[in-house]
Amino acid sequence: MAPGGWRWLRGLWVAGQPLFQGRALLVTNTLGSGVLMAAGDGMRQSWEIRARPGQKFDPRRSASMFAVGCSMGPFLHYWYLWLDRLLPASGLRGLPDILRKVLVDQLVASPMLGVWYFLGLGCLEGQTLDQSCQELQDKFWEFYKADWCVWPAAQLVNFLFVPPQFRVTYINGLTLGWDTYLSYLKYRTPGPLRPPG
Repeated sequence: MAPGGWRWLRGLWVAGQPLFQGRALLVTNTLGSGVLMAAGDGMRQSWEIRARPGQKFDPRRSASMFAVGCSMGPFLHYWYLWLDRLLPASGLRGLPDILRKVLVDQLVASPMLGVWYFLGLGCLEGQTLDQSCQELQDKFWEFYKADWCVWPAAQLVNFLFVPPQFRVTYINGLTLGWDTYLSYLKYRTPGPLRPPG
């Protein structure tokens, strides 16, 4: 990278620091969760549009994903604060407690967020509670099995190496791909889907 590029990157880093301190951190975590969930849905919709001629981009669908993502941001913010108080471990010396953190996260937060996702989107999209519960019942185990394939390793890295104020942002960065999968799981339709190209 050219010397001017490093200077620009450093300036960006310095300018962004206030977003990760105090009350601004909660806002950063909340909006980051919403924006990236909507972006994941947008990526999924663009794939669907290429694969299904005639399908159009649905901005309400992405807006619903944004709203649900924003509603999860504060939970994630306070969840990580609570986990750090419960098991204040970091680095390789704290590995046993970090593994406990990962386990608690997988057994408590992951299922809660899955329920939140399906019921929240169902509510925003006009489903009855019975319809949302049926969808949750139909798709939860597929969601939860995929969750176990992705998040334990990601959370291990998170708790071992990421400073606490950046944990939700780190997770939000990874969730761009995850949210694309969630959008697929929520909105998939039966029938053949030809790959784009």
